[in-house]
Amino acid sequence: MNINIEIDAASGFCFGVTTAIRKAEEELHEGNCLYCLGDIVHNGKEVERLRSLGLVTIDHERFSMLQNAKVLLRAHGEPPATYEMARRNHIEIIDATCPVVLQLQKRIRREYERPEHPQIAIFGKRGHAEVLGLVGQTEGNALVIDHEDDIWQLDFKRDICLFSQTTKPLEAFREVVRQIESYIEPPATFRYFDTICRQVSGRLPNMLEFAARHDAILFVSGKKSSNGRALYEACRSVNERSYFVEGPKDIDFEWLGGISTLGICGATSTPKWLMEECKRAILDH
Repeated sequence: MNINIEIDAASGFCFGVTTAIRKAEEELHEGNCLYCLGDIVHNGKEVERLRSLGLVTIDHERFSMLQNAKVLLRAHGEPPATYEMARRNHIEIIDATCPVVLQLQKRIRREYERPEHPQIAIFGKRGHAEVLGLVGQTEGNALVIDHEDDIWQLDFKRDICLFSQTTKPLEAFREVVRQIESYIEPPATFRYFDTICRQVSGRLPNMLEFAARHDAILFVSGKKSSNGRALYEACRSVNERSYFVEGPKDIDFEWLGGISTLGICGATSTPKWLMEECKRAILDH
């Protein structure tokens, strides 16, 4: 195909995911049996690659039955109960929790333990692995704000302390802040902490510019990635010829009719090698 194809240099794994995968590869290359608690990254192709190297993905139920094993904790982080279970069952933890998430967990714990006992609210996707780890810092008492309507769970006559999942959109967080500020009833206080990772949120302006300058966009991401879904919708907002694929097999070559430039980009959970494979599939077609 006579198409000029550009892969977005800023797309691909964030620091936390890169570190988790590196730690997994180091253990596996030494021939060690290694389990991972949950998918190491929300990308099926990368999970399959690591499975072929020997990484065994398990859920929390199977984790509770392990003894004397080695388990990697992915970048999303885990609640304190996971570490306690590992200690009881003599499980060696390879902790790949993202440093940004780890600091957020500590901040939430500190606020939760304040003598004033403020309400702890977390702006995040309900059920997301990172959010479960954050809620766990409060013994399960934090309130999760998934959408603006969820603020009605809060008691506006009591102090409120708001945090955010690290990968949420910055503007959406600011809107939740504005809503709570408008309803808080003094003398109750409202404090909020912008805990969104700038390595993630900072990609949005670049991706909008990247998507706008190409005739069409191929957005490569796993379907489980909430970050991927948000970035894909952002691409569509500036380029209606934006197409979501998990890999080369999803490409419909009719999408590429009549274009001269194609941009390929992806989520913080998308490996560079997968974007390269998509490019190669198009050039070889």
